[in-house]
Amino acid sequence: MKRRRFLTITAAALCAAPAAANPARWQGRAFGAEAQIAIAGLPDHRAALLWPKIEALIEQIEADFSLHRASTLTRLNETGVIANPTRALQNILAVSDRAHKATGGVFDPSIQPLWLATAQAGDLAAARKNIGWSRVKWSEAEIRLEPDMALTLNGVAQGFAADVIAEYLFGKRFFNVMVDMGEVMALGLNGTAPWRVGIAGPDGTQLGESALQNRALATSSPRGTLIGADAPHILHPDGSAPLWSTVSVSSPSAAVADALSTAFCLMDRAAIEDAVSHFPNTRIEHIS
Repeated sequence: MKRRRFLTITAAALCAAPAAANPARWQGRAFGAEAQIAIAGLPDHRAALLWPKIEALIEQIEADFSLHRASTLTRLNETGVIANPTRALQNILAVSDRAHKATGGVFDPSIQPLWLATAQAGDLAAARKNIGWSRVKWSEAEIRLEPDMALTLNGVAQGFAADVIAEYLFGKRFFNVMVDMGEVMALGLNGTAPWRVGIAGPDGTQLGESALQNRALATSSPRGTLIGADAPHILHPDGSAPLWSTVSVSSPSAAVADALSTAFCLMDRAAIEDAVSHFPNTRIEHIS
């Protein structure tokens, strides 16, 4: 499964801040695609000690949420039940539930059967019968799916990972940080200026740029990745076509920005404005 990725921290964007900031940079992979972290003013010798801890944290997050490898999520989809879910898994389901309610059900992690049917030229009508977030039962004790249901957290996991890593770094007293896990969370400054992040469309063309300080940015483009016989990878539960080519959302939470940017590609402007009102200090940065 290819992972959507349309928001990039380009070299030019990072260099837009004063050169004196000289951020230390880590580059690797998360959720099947490139990821990176920049920390302003961090000496190389300290960075060398920090990066292995970051890699272990990414491994822990992927072990819960990934569809690209064996994980708690893939085990849930295979067996229909997970006992004693981790706090992180409970938290990401809570974010998903908020987004589901705010978007009138458009954001729905139970879309996975339809995604697979679309990608594999399966029976779409049959797959839609296995969608329904309200049918997912989850608590501290267990998560349980009905037969033939499956979840995807791809519309929120990258943002959630960015939040978790940024929170970890802040707790270690790194206050000027850019975390890019496919969606971006920026803390503090890069030198004396906010972190600058590019917004890219489905063909990679840069559509704009945002200055971030203690703020996240997520961008979604339905046709940035195609599945099946030329279908967009972001799907409406009822089969409706996307209404927008690219949507970028900023918020104090990367998980919230991620979930909303995904759903907003499928919603009209009035519904988008209503959904945004449920999340304080959240706004649309680009829509086209």
